[in-house]
Amino acid sequence: MNFSTIQTFLKAIAKNNNREWFEKNKPKYIEAKTLFDDFVEAFHKEVVKFDESVAGLNPRKLSFRIYRDVRFSKDKRPYKTNMGAGMSAHGKMEQEPGYYIHIEPGKSFIAGGFYMPIPENLSKIRQEIDYNTKDFLKILNDKKFKKYFSGLDAFDKLKTAPKGYPKDHAHIDILKNKSFVVSHYFTDKEVLDKKFVRTAAEVAKSIKPLNDFLMNAVK
Repeated sequence: MNFSTIQTFLKAIAKNNNREWFEKNKPKYIEAKTLFDDFVEAFHKEVVKFDESVAGLNPRKLSFRIYRDVRFSKDKRPYKTNMGAGMSAHGKMEQEPGYYIHIEPGKSFIAGGFYMPIPENLSKIRQEIDYNTKDFLKILNDKKFKKYFSGLDAFDKLKTAPKGYPKDHAHIDILKNKSFVVSHYFTDKEVLDKKFVRTAAEVAKSIKPLNDFLMNAVK
């Protein structure tokens, strides 16, 4: 898997984030995008071995557009400086748990879980964690899980206890989450390694028990 070509393009777009440069260098983008889709296809093949829920997906349609939505952003740069793909039972993690792979020089990572569930699903997840705390903590404390993750990402949390839960709830810190996501970062050296597909899949496999718990909560 030729990730050096992808990395070279992403470094270039980060320095030349404008339409004129992009249009002149579109063949380089297409080459990098094709290589990334090759990787996603290989990654998907590995994930299907332990998660059959994603077997019916077309892996070459799982990557996200490089074009940024700048309508409501102060940052008007037109292009992303990464390549990413989402994978879940029905597509790209739309209101269901799944896997996300992000390639960016110095910032590559894999994530999983449930990102920004709608209020109805968020309520169901909190209730499932409250009712089955022991099972949820068993997932977070599993040896294979802890090899890659120290716990849930804390980027999206309430400042106070969610409605219906006491402030002194034993696990209020978990219930404050509005997203239930974990992330593991890779060095550029790891990304460029020829075994990266299998490495990424191994991390994804450790996420599956969390995804299963979250899916059971909302189904």
